[in-house]
Amino acid sequence: MAVRCAVAKCLLELQNEAVFMWTAELENIATLCFKALENSNYGAYVVFVTALGGQWLERSFATFLSHVLDLVSHPRATQTHVDAVYSRRCVSFILRATVGSLLGEKAQIAAAKEICQAIGKQMKAVEAVVNDTSSENKSGAADIAASQHVMVCALQELGSLVQSLNATASPLIQEASIGLLEIVTSVLLHPSMAARLAAAWCLRCVAVALPFQVTPFLDRCAERLNNLKTSPEAVSGYSFAMAALLGGVHQCPLGIPHAKGKMVVSIAEDLLRTAAQNSRLSLQRTQAGWLLLGALMTLGPSVVRYHLPKMLLLWRNVFPRSLKELEAEKARGDSFTWQVTLEGRAGALCAMRSFVAHCPELLTEDAIRKLMTPIECAMTMMSHIPSVIKAHGAHLKASAAMVRLRLYDILALLPPKTYEGSFNALLRELVAEFTLTDNSANTTTSLLRSLCHYDDSVLLGSWLQETDHKSIEDQLQPNSASGSGALEHDPSSIYLRIPAGEAVPGPLPLGVSVIDASVALFGVVFPHVSYKHRLQMLDHFAECVKQAKGVRQQAVQLNIFTAVLSALKGLAENKSTLGPEEVRKSALTLVMGALDNPNPILRCAAGEALGRMAQVVGEASFIARMAQYSFDKLKSARDVVSRTGHSLALGCLHRYVGGIGSGQHLKTSVSILLALAQDGTSPEVQTWSLHSLALIVDSSGPMYRGYVEPTLSLVLTLLLTVPPSHTEVHQCLGRCLGAIITTVGPELQGNAATISTIRSSCLVGCAITQDHSDSLVQAAAISCLQQLHMFAPRHVNLSSLVPSLCVHLCSSHLLLRRAAVACLRQLAQREAAEVCEYAMSLAKNAGDKESGGANVSPFLPGVSHRGDIHCRHQGVNITDTGLEGLLFGMLDRETDRKLCSDIHDTLGHMLSSLAVEKLSHWLMLCKDVLAASSDMSTATLLSSGKDEESEKKDEMDDDTMFTTLGEEDKSKPFVAPRWATRVFAADCLCRIINLCENSDQAHFDLAMARSAKLRNPKNDLLVLHLSDLIRMAFMAATDHSNQLRMAGLQALEDIIKKFASVPEPEFPGHVILEQYQANVGAALRPAFSQDTPSDIIAKACQVCSTWIGSGVVSDLNDLRRVHNLLVSSLDKVQAGKGSSSQLYRESATTMEKLAVLKAWAEVYVVAMNIKKEAESKPKRAMRTPDDDDDDYGTIDELPPDSLITLVQPELPTLSRLWLAALKDYALLTLPAEFSSQLPPDGVSIQFLCSPRPEEPIEHVTACLQALHTLLGSPYARIHIAEDQLIGVELLSVLHRLLLTWNPPSIQLLVTGVVQQIVGAAQDHLQEKRNTINEEDMEKESCPTLGEGGDSGGLIPGKSLVFSTMELLMFILVRHMPHLSTKMSDSPSHGTTKTRLSEESARLVAATVAILSDLPSLCSPADDSMPAPDEVSTLTAIALFLWSASSEIIGVQSLQNGCMNRFKSALNSCDPWVQAKCYQLLLSVFQHANRALSTPYIHSLAPLVVEKLKAVERNRPASSTELLAVQEGIKVLETLVALGEDQNRVQLLALLVPTLISYLLDENSFASASSVSKDLHEFALQNLMHIGPLYPHAFKTVMGAAPELKVRLETAVRASQASQAKAAARQPAPATHSAPTIKLKTSFF
Repeated sequence: MAVRCAVAKCLLELQNEAVFMWTAELENIATLCFKALENSNYGAYVVFVTALGGQWLERSFATFLSHVLDLVSHPRATQTHVDAVYSRRCVSFILRATVGSLLGEKAQIAAAKEICQAIGKQMKAVEAVVNDTSSENKSGAADIAASQHVMVCALQELGSLVQSLNATASPLIQEASIGLLEIVTSVLLHPSMAARLAAAWCLRCVAVALPFQVTPFLDRCAERLNNLKTSPEAVSGYSFAMAALLGGVHQCPLGIPHAKGKMVVSIAEDLLRTAAQNSRLSLQRTQAGWLLLGALMTLGPSVVRYHLPKMLLLWRNVFPRSLKELEAEKARGDSFTWQVTLEGRAGALCAMRSFVAHCPELLTEDAIRKLMTPIECAMTMMSHIPSVIKAHGAHLKASAAMVRLRLYDILALLPPKTYEGSFNALLRELVAEFTLTDNSANTTTSLLRSLCHYDDSVLLGSWLQETDHKSIEDQLQPNSASGSGALEHDPSSIYLRIPAGEAVPGPLPLGVSVIDASVALFGVVFPHVSYKHRLQMLDHFAECVKQAKGVRQQAVQLNIFTAVLSALKGLAENKSTLGPEEVRKSALTLVMGALDNPNPILRCAAGEALGRMAQVVGEASFIARMAQYSFDKLKSARDVVSRTGHSLALGCLHRYVGGIGSGQHLKTSVSILLALAQDGTSPEVQTWSLHSLALIVDSSGPMYRGYVEPTLSLVLTLLLTVPPSHTEVHQCLGRCLGAIITTVGPELQGNAATISTIRSSCLVGCAITQDHSDSLVQAAAISCLQQLHMFAPRHVNLSSLVPSLCVHLCSSHLLLRRAAVACLRQLAQREAAEVCEYAMSLAKNAGDKESGGANVSPFLPGVSHRGDIHCRHQGVNITDTGLEGLLFGMLDRETDRKLCSDIHDTLGHMLSSLAVEKLSHWLMLCKDVLAASSDMSTATLLSSGKDEESEKKDEMDDDTMFTTLGEEDKSKPFVAPRWATRVFAADCLCRIINLCENSDQAHFDLAMARSAKLRNPKNDLLVLHLSDLIRMAFMAATDHSNQLRMAGLQALEDIIKKFASVPEPEFPGHVILEQYQANVGAALRPAFSQDTPSDIIAKACQVCSTWIGSGVVSDLNDLRRVHNLLVSSLDKVQAGKGSSSQLYRESATTMEKLAVLKAWAEVYVVAMNIKKEAESKPKRAMRTPDDDDDDYGTIDELPPDSLITLVQPELPTLSRLWLAALKDYALLTLPAEFSSQLPPDGVSIQFLCSPRPEEPIEHVTACLQALHTLLGSPYARIHIAEDQLIGVELLSVLHRLLLTWNPPSIQLLVTGVVQQIVGAAQDHLQEKRNTINEEDMEKESCPTLGEGGDSGGLIPGKSLVFSTMELLMFILVRHMPHLSTKMSDSPSHGTTKTRLSEESARLVAATVAILSDLPSLCSPADDSMPAPDEVSTLTAIALFLWSASSEIIGVQSLQNGCMNRFKSALNSCDPWVQAKCYQLLLSVFQHANRALSTPYIHSLAPLVVEKLKAVERNRPASSTELLAVQEGIKVLETLVALGEDQNRVQLLALLVPTLISYLLDENSFASASSVSKDLHEFALQNLMHIGPLYPHAFKTVMGAAPELKVRLETAVRASQASQAKAAARQPAPATHSAPTIKLKTSFF
C-alpha cells in the first residue's frame, strides 16, 4: 500500500509537467486509477465532485443524482442482502459528503426538491407494477426489489438534508408544488419493508426539523391507518411512521399534546384485538400494535403513567399463565399461528424493554413484580421452542431468535436479583448462543470493538480509527456483517434514540444482534453467579474452543473472548472478585492460550482480558505470576505472534493495576520492551512493544521518572531509523513521546542540564513526527506539542506551530483536524492574540505565492506536510478575517460533535481576549455570518426553471466550463454560513455586548465615545456600532430558523436594556435608540404570527415589555404598534383551548400564556410608576409661546398617563388572569398536606411560605414588591387591618423568610411591607377613634381601643404589635448582635463593634421608625405605658445613643430625658421590662465611647445596686423576675470588669455581698421554691467564677467581712454534699473526676 501511495503521489506531481497524462494517456491512466481504488470508488466520486466544486454540483445535481441512484439499482451491486446494504451505504455516503458539505442552504433546498421528484418517479413505476395484474410480472418483481434500494438512499438523504436544514427547510413543506409530504407518505405503501421504514425515518427527520408538523403528521397517519386497515402495507407503513414520529418527540422541546398518547394506545389496542380476525393481516397488525406501544414509552413517565395498568395487563395476557397452558399450546396450532404468536411475544417484550429504558421512575417493586410474570413465562418458553421449530419448520427460527433478542435486551436492563432464580436456565441459553452450539453459521459478535480499549486501535489497523468515511470503512471489520446495519433488521430502532455519531440507525442483522445481546447479558449476570457455575462455564469455554476447528474455531473463540471481557468488565463495575484459585486458573488458561493466537484481534482481546483479570483479582502474587509468565515467554520466544501477544499483556497489566500495583515489575517490563522495540526485523513486534511501553509510561506516573532518559533516547533513535512506510511504528513512537512529556510534566519548565536535554529531545521528537507523511503520526505530534505547551509554554515556538495547525485545519483527515483544533483551543486560552497574529502571517505569505489547485480534496491519501503548505494554500484560505474567519467557516463543513465543540470553545477564548480590543473586526465577522440570514429570507428559495444566464452556461464546452469554475471557486470557495453557525454568531454578539459592559462605560455613552474617537481614531467603542448591532439582531430575529430567531430576540433584548438610557447628545431629552423604533417593531412583528412556536412568542413578549418599559419611545403611535402585538397575544390567551388546534404539549401553551401575562405585568408596573412620578411632580405653569426654545426636546414627551391609557382597557381581564396564575402557581408549589392550613386568598403568603433555596432571588423580590404595592391600595389596607390574623400570619411568614434569605435587599423590602401593615393598622385604629364621638368619650362605658385592651397584655400569635416587634428585633440583632444577650454572651461574639454599613444603617433606621409607630397601636391600659411599648422606646433610645455622634449625646436635656426613661423602667413593676432595661443598659455601659457611657454609669449604677440589694428581702417568685435579677447581676459584673484595678475592691464590695445575700442556708434551702433555688445556684456559680478572676480583690473583700465567708463556705459544702449523694446514686464510673465546684481556701 505504501508503494502504491508513493506512485500515486508521483503521478500527481507529474501531471503538472507531463501534458500527455491528461491528453493521449488519459484513458489508460484513468483505467489504472480505477483498478487501484480497490472498492473505494465511493471516495473517487467525492474527490471528483469536490474538485469540480459546489457550483458545478448545484447546476448538474439532477444528472449526478440520477447516476448515483442508478449505481444502487444495478443487479450486480445487490446480489445478496449484505451486498445491497453495503452498496446503499456507499451511495448514501457519496450523497452526504457532497450535498451535505458543498451546497449552501439555498442549493440544498433545490437538491431536496430534485430528490423528491426522483422518489415520486420511482414510486409511480412501482405502483404501475403493483397494479399490473397481467402475467408479465417477473421483471416487475425485480424492478420493485431494485427500487427499494434506490428509495432507501434517496429517502435517507432527503431526511438528512431536511434535518440539517432544520427550520430553514420550511419552504419545502409549505410549497404545494413540491409535495414533499405526499411523496414521502406514498412510499409508506411500498411493497418493500426497507422502503417503508426509510420513508418513516424521513418523516421523523422532517418532524424533528419542523416540530409544528409532528401533531398533524400523527393525526394524518392515524386517520390513514384507520381508513386503510385492510391493507397489510398500510398497516405496516403507517405504524412505522407513527412510531418514528413518537420517537422523534424527545428532540422537540415543545413536545406534543397529552391526548396523543391516548390516541396511540387506542389504535394499538385495536390492532392487537383485531389481529386474529383476518389471517392475511394477523402478522402486520400484531407487529404494528406492539411497535406503537414500544414507541409510546419513549414519551416518558408523564404520559405512560396513565396507561401503565392497561399495559401490564396486555403483557400478562400475551404469554401462557402456567406450564400446563404452555404444554397445551405446543400441542395445537399450525406453522403460521406459531409465527404470529412468536412475533407477538417478541413485540410485547420489545415494548417492555422500551418501558424499562424510558420510564425508570415508574419501575417500582410492584411494577417489576408484575413484569416478571410474563418474562419468566418467556424464559420457560425458550426451552420449548426447539421442539416447535422441529414440528413446524425452520422458517420459525428467525421469529424465535427475535424473541430471544428481546428477552436478553430487557433482562440486561433489569436488576439481576429479580431473576436470579432463573440464572441456570438463562446461562445455558446464553452460552449456547455465543458458542454457536445450535448455529451452523460462523456468526461473530460485533461488540469486541467496544470492549477492547480505544487506544489499542493502532494494533488492529484502520478498522477502529475515526475517519470521515468511518461508516463505509466499518465494512472492513473482521466480524460478521460488520458495517451492514440497516433499519429493516430491527424496526424498533425507528423510535429509539440514535447512537452518538450515527446519522441513521443501523441495527445489525438479527443473527449478529442476538449474539451481541447474549454477550452483553452474560456480562451483567456473571458477577451474580456462584463460583461453582463460573468454573463450569470457563471450563466449558475451553472445551468449545478445543472442539471447534479452522474458521469456526476463530468465530467461537472471538465470541467467547468478547463474553469473558464483558464478564470481567461487569465484575470490575460491581467491585466483585473473580473467585477462588480454581476459577482464576481456568480463566488464566483460557486467556494465556489466546496470547499466542495468530489472529491479532484475539491477541488484543486476550491482553485486555488479562489486564481486567488482574484488576478484579487485585492480589500482588497473582499479578506477579502473570507478569513472570509473560517475562519468561518473551525471553525465550522468537516468533512474532508470541512476542506481540505477551508484550501487550505487560502493557495491559500495568494499565489496569496502575503504577502502584505493578511497581515491582516496572524495571523488568521496561527493559524487555525497550529491547523488543529495537527488533528491526519485525515492524509488528516494534509496534506492539512500543504501544505497551506507552501504556506503562501512562500508568506509572512519577514512578517512571527514572526510565525517561533511556526511553526518550530509544524513541529518537527509532524515529530516525524506522522507515516512514511503517506508519504504525511511528504512531506508537508518537504516543510514547506524548506519555513521556506527561510524566516529566511541570519539570519541563526547569533550567537544569538534564531537564534541558529532555526538553530538547522532546522538541526534536515532535519535529520529526510533525514531518511524517501519515496523518495519524502528525496528529500524535500535535498532541505532544500541546502537552509541551501546557507544561513549558515558553519553549514552544508558536510562530511555526500555529501556521502548521492552520494548514491541518483543511486536512482531509478527521483525526488531524481534531488534533489541530484541540491544540488551538488550548493555545487560544492563554495566548489568543499571538495565535491570531501568527495565523495572519500565513495569510500574508500565501498572498505572495502563486497557489495551484482548487479546493482541498478530502480523500487524497497522506499528502505530505510540506506539500500541504506548498500546494494547498487555496485550501487554507485564511483571508483578512484571520483564523477566526476560517474557524467560523469550518463550523459549516464539520459534522463531528467533538470537533465543533472545540471550535466553539476556541472562538470563545479568542472572543473573550480580543473582542473588546478589536471590536470592529469581531462585529464584522458576526455581521458577515448573520448576513446569510437576509440572503436566505430575501432570495426566492425555489426558483422553478432556469434563467437565461444559466442556460448559456450549460451550452459552454467543457474546457471553458472548468476554467470558469476554477475562477469562481477562487473568489467564493465556501458555502454561505448555515443556520447553526449563524446562531453561534448571534450568541457571540451577546457575549461581545457583555464583555464591553464589563470593560468601559464609554462603550455605552455616545458623547464619551465620540470624544475618545477624536482623541485617538483607533479607539473603538460599541455605541458607535449601534446601527450594526440592531441590524444583526434584526437579521437573526426574522430568520426562518427558530433557534436563530430566539438568539436574535435575546440579542435585541440585550441591546435595548444596555442602550435604553443612552442620551443623544445632539438632541437633548432624547435617547439614541429612538431612531430605531421601526427596526425594533419590524423585528418583533413576525414572532407574533399564527404559526410561531410558544417559546419564541414567550421570548418576543419579554422583548416587547422591555421595549415598552424602557421609556425609549416618545410617540404614542409608535408605542401602539408594539403594544398591539401584546394585545393580540392577550386575545389568544383569553381564547383558551378552543382557539386553534393544539400543536404542542400543554406546558408549552402555559409557558406562552405566562410570558404574555408577565409582559403585561411589567408594562403595567412601568405605567403606574410613570403615573405616580408625574403626580408627585408640581404642576408646571402654563407655557407662553416664548418658552419654546427653553423647553426644546420636551414637546414629544409622552403625557404622564399615556402608557396607562394603553393598559387600562385590558386591566379587568389582566387582573383576573394574573390572580388566577398566581393562585395556580402557589398551589402547585406547595406540598399537598399544607393546603388546608392556608388562608383562602393569601397568594403571596403561599409563595413566601415555601420559596425553595434554588428559587431565583428575583422571584422573592418580585413577590415582596407586589405585596408592598398591594398593601398600598385602600381596599387591601382595610382588609388586612380589619382581619388582624391575616396581618399576624403574614408577619410570621416574613419572619420565616428572613431566616432563610439573607440579602439586605430582601430585608429592606420586608421592612417596607411591615411598614405598610403597621400603617394600615394605624389608619384603621384612627378611623375607629374618630367615629366615637365626644359624648361616648365622656361615658364610663367607653370601649378601650388599641391592642392590650383593659389588661395591657399582648398575646403572642394573635398580637400584631408582638409579631412586628419579634420580626424587627430579629433584623436589629442581625445587624447589631450586641443587642442580644444570647449573642453577646456567646464565645464567638467578639467585643469589638464595627461601624454599620450604609445598607445596615438604612435597615436599622427603617426598623426603629416602625418601632416608634407601635405605641399608637396599643391601648392606654391603667394609664401606664404598656410593657412592650416601653421596651420599644428604650430600644429606640439605645439605638439612638449607639448611632449618634458625641456632640449630640452630650446635650444635657437629651441626656436627662434618656436617663429618666431608664430610671422609670428600672422602677417598673413589670419584671420583663426590668430585664430588657438591664440588657439595653448593658449595651450602653459597654459602648467604646466613654463620653457616652460614663454619665449613664454614674447616674444609673447606684439605682441598679439598690434594686439588686433589695432582692434579698423580696426574692423572685417567677422565672421572669429571676431573669430580671440575672440581667441586673450581669450589668454589675460588667461594671466590675470595666473598672480600673485600683477601684476593683470597691466595685467587688458592691457585687460580692449582693450575690452572697442571695444564698440560702441549709434549713431554708429544702423548703424554698424552685425559682428561689435557681437564684441560689446562679449566685453560687457566679461567685465561684469571680473568685479566680480577681483573686486579690476577692480575698480583701472576704477578709473584711467574716460572716460573708462563713455563709459562702456553708453553701459550697452543701453543694458538694448534694453532688456526692447524686454521684452515689449513679453507677460508679471507671475514673473519679473532681467535683465541679471546689472550695479554693487560698482566696480567703
